[in-house]
Amino acid sequence: MASKLEKERAAIREEEFRLAERKKKLAERDAEERATAIGKSVLGKLEQTRLDALLGRMKALGIEEVEKRLSA
Repeated sequence: MASKLEKERAAIREEEFRLAERKKKLAERDAEERATAIGKSVLGKLEQTRLDALLGRMKALGIEEVEKRLSA
């Protein structure tokens, strides 16, 4: 009986490992898609100093405030 339990635990560990790998790959693809979208947008055309300044202001304001101001 202990052998069956150990086999089940091993199978669960393997499934957890595969799931963690899938989550990692999904996060990587998500980051790549965001980077591609930003690169294609107007933000991708800014020089680095202007981009850094803009992102700093956005961080200070918070995303909700930035969205509110852009939609006004």
